[in-house]
Parts: sequence; C-alpha cells; structure tokens
Amino acid sequence: MMKLEELSVRQIKGVSAQKEGELHAFGVHTVADLLGYFPFRYEDYRIRGLTEVKDGEKVTVQGKIMGDPLLQRYGKAKSRLTCKVVVDGVLVTAVWFNRHFLQEQIVPGRDIILTGKWEQRRLQLTVSESEFPDRGAARSGTLQPVYSVGGSLTQPWMRKTIKQALLQFGPMVEELLPTELMDKHRLMPRAEAIARIHAPDDSTEGQAARRRLVYEELFLFQLKLQAYRSLNRSRKDGVAIAVDPEIIRQFVRTLPFELTDSQKKVINEILADMRKPSCMNRLLQGDVGSGKTVVAAVALLAAVKSGHQGALMVPTEILADQHMRSLQRLFEPAGVQVGLLTGSMTERRRRDVLAGLLMGLTDIVVGTHAIIQEGVNFRSLGLVVTDEQHRFGVNQRSILRRKGMNPDVLTMTATPIPRTLAITAFGDMDVSTLRERPQGRKPIKTYWVKHGMLERVLGFIRREVDAGRQAYFICPLIEESDKLDVQNAIDLHIQMQQAFPDLAIGLLHGRLSAGEKDEVMRAFSDNEVHMIVATTVVEVGVDVPNATLMIIMDAERFGLSQLHQLRGRVGRAEHQSFCVLIADPKSEIGRERMKVMTETDDGFEVSRRDLELRGPGDFFGTKQSGVPEFKLADMAADFAVLEEARDDAADLTSRETFWTDAIYTRLREVLQKEQLFQGDLLD
Repeated sequence: MMKLEELSVRQIKGVSAQKEGELHAFGVHTVADLLGYFPFRYEDYRIRGLTEVKDGEKVTVQGKIMGDPLLQRYGKAKSRLTCKVVVDGVLVTAVWFNRHFLQEQIVPGRDIILTGKWEQRRLQLTVSESEFPDRGAARSGTLQPVYSVGGSLTQPWMRKTIKQALLQFGPMVEELLPTELMDKHRLMPRAEAIARIHAPDDSTEGQAARRRLVYEELFLFQLKLQAYRSLNRSRKDGVAIAVDPEIIRQFVRTLPFELTDSQKKVINEILADMRKPSCMNRLLQGDVGSGKTVVAAVALLAAVKSGHQGALMVPTEILADQHMRSLQRLFEPAGVQVGLLTGSMTERRRRDVLAGLLMGLTDIVVGTHAIIQEGVNFRSLGLVVTDEQHRFGVNQRSILRRKGMNPDVLTMTATPIPRTLAITAFGDMDVSTLRERPQGRKPIKTYWVKHGMLERVLGFIRREVDAGRQAYFICPLIEESDKLDVQNAIDLHIQMQQAFPDLAIGLLHGRLSAGEKDEVMRAFSDNEVHMIVATTVVEVGVDVPNATLMIIMDAERFGLSQLHQLRGRVGRAEHQSFCVLIADPKSEIGRERMKVMTETDDGFEVSRRDLELRGPGDFFGTKQSGVPEFKLADMAADFAVLEEARDDAADLTSRETFWTDAIYTRLREVLQKEQLFQGDLLD
C-alpha cells in the first residue's frame, strides 16, 4: 500500500492542476505535506456574552434584529449598513461596510450571529462576518484554523481541502512513536492529533494535539542527532591524536599571558576527545575576546606534534590573514609551519601551498572555503577547526571523507548560546564553553545617545585619537537608499573626512575587492589609519588591540547579537574601551535592545535576552545551519519538551534493541530516509 508521502495532492478531491501548482509554491507536494501544513493560529468564533468582552476586542455574539436596516451609500461603490440588535438584553448598533447585499436578509425579529470589533463606549459592533442560525451557522461556536495562503488559495478553500484530505486519507496516517513514549508523556495518537490540530473542538483539545505534534517534531530532530552521535562514537576510523603533555605545557609557558581556568578546562576536554579513535565533533563557544583562538592553537599544536596536519577555516580573507599571522607568532618557538590558502591568491602561490600540504612541509593551513576545494590534498589531516558561520555540513564533511580522511572537527562560535540550549540544539556535538575574560581585559563601557548628540561623539573620537587610539564607525548601508532613512558608509566617510581633515580615515564595505579590503585592514592594523568607516564587514573576528572606540550609527537596525559582536571588536587590550550606540528607536524592541546593550556586556546574557526578543528562528538565522525552522515547535517556548525529546532519543539510540527490534522499524526508516547511514553530519 502506498504511503501518504508518496501520494500526490492531486489525489485529493477538488484539487485541480492549477491548485496543485500553487500548493507546490508553498512546499506542499504530497498528501502528507498537506496534512502537515498546520495552521499558525485560530479564529475564535465561539459565542460569548458582552460582559466577557474588552473594548476593541474581536468577538462573536448572538442576538435578535430589532429594527429595519439603514443603508447609506457614498463614494464609488461604497456603503454603510446599520441596524439595531439586542445582545444579552443590551441594544447595540451593528455596522457593515460595503455589504449592501445583506439589506434584504436583515429582517426585524430574525436571529443573527455577528463577528466583529466591539466598541464599548458607542455600544457598536463593526461586523466582519455574519451568519443566520435559521440557514445554518457553519462557523459559529468553533475555532477556525488560519493558514498561510496566497494567490487563488483562500482560507475557505484551504480549510475545505484539508478537511477533504482528512476524510479521504485520515485512516492512512501511520503512528511513528513507540508505545513506551506515548504512554510516558500521555500523548494522543498521531492520526487524532493531526485531525484535531486542523479542527479542534475547543482550545484544550487543540493544545493537546499541538503538544503531541511538537514532541514528535523535536523527538525526530533529536533522534537524528543522537543516532549520528551514537554511530560516530562507535566508529573507530578517526585519527587518534596522542601528544606528550609536556609539549603542551612548554607551549603554554611561551605564551605572553596566563591562561584562564576556563581555557585550561576546555583544552583538557578537547585533548581528551582527540586521543580517542572516534572523530571529535565539538563546539567551542565563548564570548567575544574570551580567548578561543589560543584554545584552537593548542589543539592544532597537538595534531601537528602527533605527526598530523591541521586546518583552520574562517569566513573571510581578512580574518584568514590575521589568524595566519597570529598563529605564526604563537608557533614560532615550536617550529610549526603555517600556510595561507584563499581564493584571491595567485596561481603560483596556490601551487606552492598545495605542494607543501601534500608533502607535509606545511603543518597548518589557514584559509577560507578554498581549503575544501578540489585539488587541495593533505599528507595527513588530523584536525579541522572551523570559525563562526562555517559549521561543517554534509557536503564539506563528505568531501574530506572522499579524500580518505576522518579528521577531528572543532567548531568555534562567538555567538554565545545558553548552555542547555546549545547542548540540545547542537545535539550531535559536545559543547565546551569559555566563560572568563583573559586577565587584564577591562569591561567595555557602552553608551546610548540620540542623533542630535553627534557633535559630542565627534569630540569623543578626537580625544581617543589624540591619546594614540583608533576608532570604528559602523553604519547599516554602503550607499544612500531611497527606501531607508539611515546613514550610509560612503556619505559618512566623506562627513568624517570633513570633520577630521588631519586624520587618515579608511572606508571598508562588502563591495570592495578582497585585495582592497585587506589593504584597508592592514593599514588600520598597522596604525596608519586612525579611523575606519565600515559596514558590518568588520563584525567577525578582526583583531586590532589599539582600537578602543566602536561607534554604531542607526544602532536600532542591528540585532542584539550583532551589536554585541561589533562591540567585541574593541576592548581587546589593556586600554579602557567604549561603545557608543547612536539611535532614535521608534519601536519597543529597538529601545529594549539599546537598554540591554547598556546594562550588560556579558555575551551569554545578551544572547538570552536576544532569544527572548526575537525567538530562536531569527536568533540562529540561516548561518547557524544546525538549527532548523520547525513547523510547530518554538525552541524557547517549548524548551522543556525539547529536553525531554533529547533525553528520550539519547536513551533509545544507546540501546542495542533500537537498531534491531521490529517495533522501531518506522523510526529506523526515518533515519534511513535522512541518509544517516552515509555517516554524514546531519545539518
């Protein structure tokens, strides 16, 4: 028998070829897709009394028509229809706009059901929908689902079609969850939950249906992560990297600073993972400036001193060049050779680097995605460190596997995620967290000022530059926009040159070539440029210890995590640093962002508040490929369910019976469909 996943939506009565095409645009191709196209809210048509209703609220009431209707016409084809209706013993005025055709149906003494906005002071109901009980009231007394629709797909059509799909194919809905989990969490059967979420009799039933489907969604997500983790740990085809602890101790002694307790703890966790024959898959998260690069350097040194090579993959060429220079300085006493590989290199330099990697003359290569392109081969790759957005996905890992390598993987992120959320969201990864600031780092002082105070900000810039320091000035756009009334980098650069004719002021944005960006950043790093006017191209990782002032124009246009990342470009040495947010936020969320930024410089607290303000979808964004957009589940609101699902999935996949017993066949089929057994990371 065919499964719902294999049946086209054309099999549903009433779905034409045209409607099928429009459903495809919404990602609905099969009957299973349509049944899983859940409503995002409900219209409440349950009849209530006026005493329960607040002023301005939408309500459905039942009453009796008490007089003849009055029709007023005005403008072109516009009309206003009014009549008096008794509701709960109160005489109210019902008003319809552009519904003149109802005039003949509004008869004194007739019962009527009205849905609309209630105005308490005027005892008036502005009617959006109305029904007559003597002709059958289809909506009243119900919760009606509301779907995302468009084109010729209307709400009534979608409701009718899903109802028809449930009638035709509801009995074919298969149960996915084993009885033990259904009983443990007291969940309703899958078929019933799908039927009820589309047409709940009341809110309690709708909530129970949602709870079942949210658990299932989170459980299947976690099952993939935990199954991958279980399989990965059982494999022994990784690179076991064992290094003499004394080599690590000697290297740490050469550092020009003392490691924090947090760094020492995390290094021990990583080295313990690297010693195992299974592949390490660890997330290293820490606030901006918490010292992640040094931790990565120790891991890379361990790989090299065990006879293997290391790779550090970063988002931009500017950052690649900076990391290469800092690693060269760190590794000079240890005699480790560091190379650079980026897309803009000359062919000759590229050939030299590739030859060095293949022959093992280059111990560590730093670069962009160029590292995993065709033709890049290593003698013995033991560790890959990826920075920020470049979390390895299926394609990247399989490229390395096809090259005959199963390296350990360490992923670094400076977007701190609450630890429990990180463990759950990145369930296939072990998580290490850096909480301390390196010694000598002072908290960054953050101020929020209005645009009218720009002159005072310019005075602030002058004082810092005169003291030998440097400044960033960030704005949201590259050039002027007709649609947005915000400052742009090109105009601001001209403005700053006029305000400070004696200073060298650089301009940095995404339309510059890689070479031009590198030249501007090199000049800034070497203190040849006093101030850089830039877009958010400087957000990730750029390290200029002498820069002490970060000014962000139209700061309300940036998300909290992005503002915190930008702030982290300063405060990277012993000098007191400052962040100035120039903003006149009109929205409540904009004002709240400014408030959070001035109250705390703790990245974990900022991320927690960001999660509250924006929700997990925007918080993680498309860059964080490990966190999917769920249909129903909300990772913040449903966090308790997420943890339960994770624990259940971890327990199941650790049992031998899960991989063999018939009662888990359907779940194993889900994993098979996800190509889990190809051994790729599930992003």
